[in-house]
Amino acid sequence: MRIEQDGLGKMELPEDCLYGIQTERARRNFDLGDKKTALPLIYAMVKIKKAAARSWQKTGARAASGREGVFAAIIAACDQVLDGKAGEAFVTGALQGGAGTSAHMNVNEVIANLALRILGERPGAYDIVHPLDDVNRGQSTNDVYPTALRIAAIGLLRELSGHCAKLQEALQKKETAFEDIPKLGRTELMDAVPITLGNEFAAYAQAIARDRWRLYKAEERLRQVNIGGAAVGLEDTAAAARNYRYAVIEELRELTGMGLAAAEYPMDITQNNDVLVEVSGLLKALAVNLAKIAGDLRLMNSGPRGGLGEISLPALQAGSTIMPGKVNPVIPEMVIQVSIKVMANDQAIGMAASRGEFELNAFSPLIADCLLESLSLLCRALPVFRETCIETLAANRERCAALLENSLAFTAAWVPRLGYDKVRAVIEEQGGDPEKVRRALELLHGH
Repeated sequence: MRIEQDGLGKMELPEDCLYGIQTERARRNFDLGDKKTALPLIYAMVKIKKAAARSWQKTGARAASGREGVFAAIIAACDQVLDGKAGEAFVTGALQGGAGTSAHMNVNEVIANLALRILGERPGAYDIVHPLDDVNRGQSTNDVYPTALRIAAIGLLRELSGHCAKLQEALQKKETAFEDIPKLGRTELMDAVPITLGNEFAAYAQAIARDRWRLYKAEERLRQVNIGGAAVGLEDTAAAARNYRYAVIEELRELTGMGLAAAEYPMDITQNNDVLVEVSGLLKALAVNLAKIAGDLRLMNSGPRGGLGEISLPALQAGSTIMPGKVNPVIPEMVIQVSIKVMANDQAIGMAASRGEFELNAFSPLIADCLLESLSLLCRALPVFRETCIETLAANRERCAALLENSLAFTAAWVPRLGYDKVRAVIEEQGGDPEKVRRALELLHGH
């Protein structure tokens, strides 16, 4: 065991433990279950640490210990984490007090101890590599955490936009495949006018196309970052000089492949989270469209004999423990639940963002957890929806024709010729029987 000490006292840790006393305090304080800080956020913070170390290295700055090679060891430690090593050392809960300080300190301590190992030293030898004086040099949770969240969100947004493009393409293929299948259109779940099954899938494709474009444009809103602004966004109060701020952003651009830019007024990014609320709102819009499409597919698939039965979804698993042969539309149901979760997360993000006071929002961890969860869920749900539902569903041409034939959808076409009231009267006189109504209208028109 090794003993570490901070301003609150001493604490024992396993000798080879990669995190330190600050992380251990947080682990105990926020023990709410198994949900930890999202790894995309952790990895984004690690990239910031690597960018900062490279910036200090290029400026010729010396480590707090004065020892050579400390920044090189920090860079190598970051690479180890980004290669997937030491993932078990990131243990802080997703929801934590302190505006993300605990997750940030977890990163600082793990990188410091990995760097110590690289230098041939034991974990906890912070007189050689210090989690704050070296790994966190010139930084604060208040500029690292918001910047990391934007980097993580951009990465997932790019992935999600790609999934939207593929889903749009799959829907357009169904539009083409089903363009010659007439069916009954419905409004408010009631018989309306004739359409084609292709018409419906064309409308779905248009909705997803808008989502794709909105998500593509959302990246622009996230590119401005406050790294280098330190505690409250005023670089002149930070440990970093102006040249560090622009150097670290340049390094981050190279490391992430993202067009990050220094915020015009970094305090704005430190204080306000409305951009994240905006992005979450776009995710909610996508969730709304997905739930609508999935709901329609459930209804069109209903039956197979007592429902609409206009399409057939693939049978993926048994649907009942008591009714043999029953198969449920499980993928649309999963998609609807994901959509509801995204909508709920959006509500939480808005509430948390509204609770910021003065120069910082203490509830950033909730915003980060909900936003990254929504992005991750959608990134996983869309390809499943496309591959096991949209691409594989089949149209039931005969059933579509039968339902259309047995409806009064054709009567709307008679209104311009005979007038609304006359057509309505014929429907009532013939008791709503489609064949009788059709003959009566033709006879009336012939006279």
